Amino acid sequence: MTWRIELVPSRACWDADPNTSLLLSAEAAGFALASSCRNGTCRSCLCRLQSGQVAYDIEWPGLSAEEKTEGWILPCVARPLSDCVLEAEPLAF
Repeated sequence: MTWRIELVPSRACWDADPNTSLLLSAEAAGFALASSCRNGTCRSCLCRLQSGQVAYDIEWPGLSAEEKTEGWILPCVARPLSDCVLEAEPLAF
């Protein structure tokens, strides 16, 4: 099973495996997202989850409880649990 991921406002889309981080699945589909550490600490990939659900590969990623409540996620360590819409712009490779 795969989930459909969409970036807004660009409307770029790809199918993501639920066992792969959103960041890595974006790269596999040809979309670069902002990133640096790739382990949930630097926050350079921080973006807002407009809709959908994610799970984290680490117990508590570099987000405050308030940020999580507001919908902020770290795609480098977040895996999709459903179709998702992310507020993020793809970068040029």
